[in-house]
Amino acid sequence: MNKKGIVLMLGVSLVMATGAAMLAKNWMHEQGEGDAVSDMAQVVVATLQIPFGQTVQASDLRMVELPPKAVPEGSFSEIEKVVGRVSNQVIYPGEIVLEGRVAEHMGGSALAAILESGKRAMSVRVDDVVGVAGFLLPGNRVDVVSAKSNGNNRNVTSETILRNIKVLAVDQIASQERDGPVIVRAVTLEVDPRQAEKLVEATQEGKVQLTLRNPLDQEDDKDDFMTAQRSNMGVAEPKAVSEPTPQPVRAAPVGRQVHIIRGTQQSSVSVRN
Repeated sequence: MNKKGIVLMLGVSLVMATGAAMLAKNWMHEQGEGDAVSDMAQVVVATLQIPFGQTVQASDLRMVELPPKAVPEGSFSEIEKVVGRVSNQVIYPGEIVLEGRVAEHMGGSALAAILESGKRAMSVRVDDVVGVAGFLLPGNRVDVVSAKSNGNNRNVTSETILRNIKVLAVDQIASQERDGPVIVRAVTLEVDPRQAEKLVEATQEGKVQLTLRNPLDQEDDKDDFMTAQRSNMGVAEPKAVSEPTPQPVRAAPVGRQVHIIRGTQQSSVSVRN
């Protein structure tokens, strides 16, 4: 075989080897993409903004694909599991819907679905002063101050009877989105049964005033926190226990020995002061 034949055979072999390598590479790439697509997870996200206290509709939702490791805990994989629930916070477009952001709606009004376990919704009639000049929004926290008149307008006593109470709605609006202050006629608060009783008593005996709290004010001071809890539960402040007055210690009597001599006999007698 001459030199030209050997070179031709080597060239053909090289071309065939290169072609085989390219085919193998393309096949592996396709297999890898197929595995990646099959491993993607389906997650429910919001298509539109879902206001606070609104029942979620199918048109508010859509599905997106995410890598399994990027799927947050508490998310939904089916739209049907979210439809009919009530949002307890504002959910924005493109946001992944989490279980803690929507509450089960077991019937009745949507407001009942967002109440915490053991809590009640109670409305209080307000005016522009009691309602903090219209700046109250659902989700705010307030303190309730009770003012009573003791038969004389100049003799008025006031007391903070409830602390850190959540506002559920103002008038019939449960949405947290509002452009400016609006004067309302009623505010709905989230209270437990004992707090509801105190609030009714306060409204019957005098007037109540709402004070808006800073959302970052968590009452870090332990004494203030315990005072607030006792106030909410209607428990009286514990009375200070005075320590007993120490009694003076009396010194033990000092004994003395008296020696008595009678003739040849001697005896001793103890004598106390």
